[in-house]
Amino acid sequence: MSDSHFTPDELERWRFGLAQANLNNILCHCRDCDETWMASDDENLVCACGSRRVEHIPCWQFPDG
Repeated sequence: MSDSHFTPDELERWRFGLAQANLNNILCHCRDCDETWMASDDENLVCACGSRRVEHIPCWQFPDG
């Protein structure tokens, strides 16, 4: 038995919604030069300074207002 409270269809819609929310909405911060920018995804993030020491968080996790 599954521990999910969602039907497979509901879970798929939820995952799709999160993926859509992440498009062009990843907040990035370079740990080396302190640069901050927005990215489209969190794959292979590299800062303009060349550093790969980048923190990132999807913006949907921030509360509105």
